Amino acid sequence: MIRITGITKSFEQLQVLKGIDLEIGQGEIVSIVGPSGAGKTTLLQIMGSLDRPDSGTVSYDGTDLFSLSDRKLAQFRNRNIGFVFQFHQLLPEFTMEENVAMPALISGTSRRTAMERARKLIDYLGLSDRRSHKPSQLSGGERQRAAVARALVNEPKAVLADEPSGSLDSHNRAELHKLFFDLRRDFGQTFVIVTHDESLADQADRKIVMTDGRITDITTTTICPED
Repeated sequence: MIRITGITKSFEQLQVLKGIDLEIGQGEIVSIVGPSGAGKTTLLQIMGSLDRPDSGTVSYDGTDLFSLSDRKLAQFRNRNIGFVFQFHQLLPEFTMEENVAMPALISGTSRRTAMERARKLIDYLGLSDRRSHKPSQLSGGERQRAAVARALVNEPKAVLADEPSGSLDSHNRAELHKLFFDLRRDFGQTFVIVTHDESLADQADRKIVMTDGRITDITTTTICPED
């Protein structure tokens, strides 16, 4: 589904990515690990079209992202790629429901439909009684689950997550990790997750190890999280 070919990226004199080739299939959960400075986040940002490479291509089901105009690329990203970050980045002035609906509203979906989608996802996540709460009224785990729902509201081809459990305690971290696998089971969702959490990384279908701007190892696992 996602094909990455020959990606390079430099910042001034520092080459951060040195020719990355990677393919990710529909419904796959892939973790990307490696030491700080290995290029993990830069690769994820390019994969999500938040940054452009110096060379190479990224395609989703045959659509070459960086051949698109800026306007069409922004539209494609909004409709096809969901993002989850280490810190939830929910807008403080809006309720959970409004935050979850935001990408759908931005894409031009009617408010009624966007809010209905948001409610269904919030219900799925077991947060129905928190729908009208603002981020400051939610726990850390609730905020991050709301961020996952927001990433899913446009039914994207893939969800890209950058240290999604990095700010959570051990209980909420385990709950969030299980959620990713539940979503894949129930919706066939594809996840690419940059993480330092070895327990999450080892549960993924494939663990991609990056070192010094290159992929240095790929491990396939048959271990699944407990239901």
